[in-house]
Amino acid sequence: MPLAGKSFFNSIRFKLIFGLIVVMLPVLSLLIYNNLYSIQVVRNQVAQSNSNLLDLYMGLIDKELTNIDTYLFQFATKETRLNYLERPAEEDLDRYSLSKYQLFRELYDNSNPYYSLDFFFVYSIVNEDLLLAPKSLATETANTMLIKNSLNGIFQDQNKMLSYPYEWWSSLNINESAYLIHIIKTGNVYIGALVNYKQIMEPLDKLDLGTTGKSLLVGANNEPLQDAAFFEANQIKLNYEQKVYHLTGKDEKYLVIGEKSDKGDFSLLAVLPDRSILEKLPYAQRVIVGIVSGAVLILMAALFLLRKIILLPINRIMVAMRKIKGGHLEARIKDVPTSYEFQLMNESFNSMVSEIQKLKIDIYEEQLFNQKAELKHLQLQINPHFYLNSLNTFYYLADDKNYVVMKELSLSLIEYFRFMFRSHSDFVALREEIKHARNYLRIQEFRFPGGLTYDFSVDDSLMDCSVPPLIVQTFVENAIKHAVTLDELVQIHITINSDESSPDH
Repeated sequence: MPLAGKSFFNSIRFKLIFGLIVVMLPVLSLLIYNNLYSIQVVRNQVAQSNSNLLDLYMGLIDKELTNIDTYLFQFATKETRLNYLERPAEEDLDRYSLSKYQLFRELYDNSNPYYSLDFFFVYSIVNEDLLLAPKSLATETANTMLIKNSLNGIFQDQNKMLSYPYEWWSSLNINESAYLIHIIKTGNVYIGALVNYKQIMEPLDKLDLGTTGKSLLVGANNEPLQDAAFFEANQIKLNYEQKVYHLTGKDEKYLVIGEKSDKGDFSLLAVLPDRSILEKLPYAQRVIVGIVSGAVLILMAALFLLRKIILLPINRIMVAMRKIKGGHLEARIKDVPTSYEFQLMNESFNSMVSEIQKLKIDIYEEQLFNQKAELKHLQLQINPHFYLNSLNTFYYLADDKNYVVMKELSLSLIEYFRFMFRSHSDFVALREEIKHARNYLRIQEFRFPGGLTYDFSVDDSLMDCSVPPLIVQTFVENAIKHAVTLDELVQIHITINSDESSPDH
């Protein structure tokens, strides 16, 4: 394991926080579990209660539909006037019209016992003629024509009628109004009934399902027959399993339970907001929630105080120690209000670091003094050697009687030795250092005629900068010592510029 990982798990911060968590976690876990279990129990009770209600209401709906079916089957078997609708009307138009009227009166007079019924209907396949008998003449509205058109469209679609589930009630949507419809085929005649969604669901509207709760019928694919926009906006999935609830919804959660009809491809669902269910929790459960919340707040407050009183002062000391370890001796612990013990530690630490910094500065100064002494010693060693080489060059120039070059060499040597024998200082201007290096290179040109060229590239803005003496000449001297030969020309390029990326350029 890395050292950082070991130090973290062995730190006071980790041990204190871990200790608090170990003490509080079992208590909080038990309270949270108890609360969640209570919530689950309440949900199960509400789901079971509403499931029983749905089962009861679905039984009533199925019984109503069964009664309507019973009447339709009796009507189909006993009503002989249906035979006239199976034949073309042109054969006996008067008899056909009279039969239609008598059938209408028969259906109209017998519709009152069925509270959810909207229309009975009879459709002659041969004559493509629809007879629509309302439960009450008061139900004759503008919507009646839309219903007629919709039913005519169904009956005239032969492919659809071939696969139509005659044994089931099915859902039908007409002009954004939902209906249940059952069609029975007898000979060349369709008879059936149309039940209004609102009339079926009217008793269920009295159920207490919360402010946003709903009871509804869904089709074969669990599509809502009403309020589809509401379920889509809240992303409520209406798929269900009988006797089992599930939670669904985007922002607010809803509990969905359902009951399948025995008479058709539709189901009765109850959708309850979970928030209204949890409002029925007993007072004791709310107390548990309050205890859990209070315990969490107490833990957070304890951690906050622990951090402020102990952990932050320790962290300030550790940060300062890391900086000192990294070589930043100017680091100090900030003087902020804290406990007496930490104030004493901070003052002692800052005093100790100041002493260390002073001691280190003294050591650096002593090292610099020693380096200057060594530099002076080296200069004393270099100067006689260079002086001998210069005299040797003079000898050969005198032997050749090259007085012009001797004068130029003499002038360069004078400048060179004037710089070398000047009073020793820690820094010189870059301008003087460059001039000294030029003199040195010029002298070397006399030693190696035709074997050495040089040039300087220095930013004028740097000429007045202070640099250590002989810093350029040392590089030049090493280059000549290791690179200049009598066999080939050596070019020395000296470039001096500033580093813009450095904070101390």
